[in-house]
Amino acid sequence: MPDAIVVSHATKIIRGRTVLDDVTLSLPRGGIYGFSGINGSGKTMLFRAISGLIHLTSGEIDVFGQRIGDDVDFPRSLGLVLETTGFWDESTGMKNLLMLASIKEVVGKREVRKALERVGLDPDDKRPFSTYSMGMRQRLTIAQAIMEAPELLILDEPTNALDVEGIETVSRIVREEHERGCTVLVSCHNEPALEALFEREWRMVDGHVAGEVNRR
Repeated sequence: MPDAIVVSHATKIIRGRTVLDDVTLSLPRGGIYGFSGINGSGKTMLFRAISGLIHLTSGEIDVFGQRIGDDVDFPRSLGLVLETTGFWDESTGMKNLLMLASIKEVVGKREVRKALERVGLDPDDKRPFSTYSMGMRQRLTIAQAIMEAPELLILDEPTNALDVEGIETVSRIVREEHERGCTVLVSCHNEPALEALFEREWRMVDGHVAGEVNRR
């Protein structure tokens, strides 16, 4: 079985600054892969490149055998938690996800309700998104990432603004997504419950992979 993700000499230069520096990685399908490093180390930029949200200055990225930027603009089946997700302030969490689900039309109300319940939100909550706490907003962001059962799930700092219970919820979801065959990429800072799930983990420094983390 081919690798889920193949990154070959990925380099990105923005306004004269190298934010990705000759990154090369091969990630087999179905694994849970961690990325660590301080802010600005390149984790988010790598995730953006794999997601098709930025174009590389040089190098290539293949996801499920398709070249990003050539064969496809974005991975064919992707769930993404990356920085701030744009939701409609005046709409409920349920309505927000239903509107997003209507773009691809691969899931309906039942799957959206299940996704909300999995992250600990009430599908029948009538409060608008504008009233949500930071933790609730993060849970809704995770719900939109998993509602379509993607083949690839990319989670950039998914535990931001979450309490202990929320962190445990994220860890459970990552484990469940892995068990159904999803390939999961995660970046986080000092979250043992999540880090314990990583099959492999890489440390990034100044836009390049500085080495693999050995937690055993």
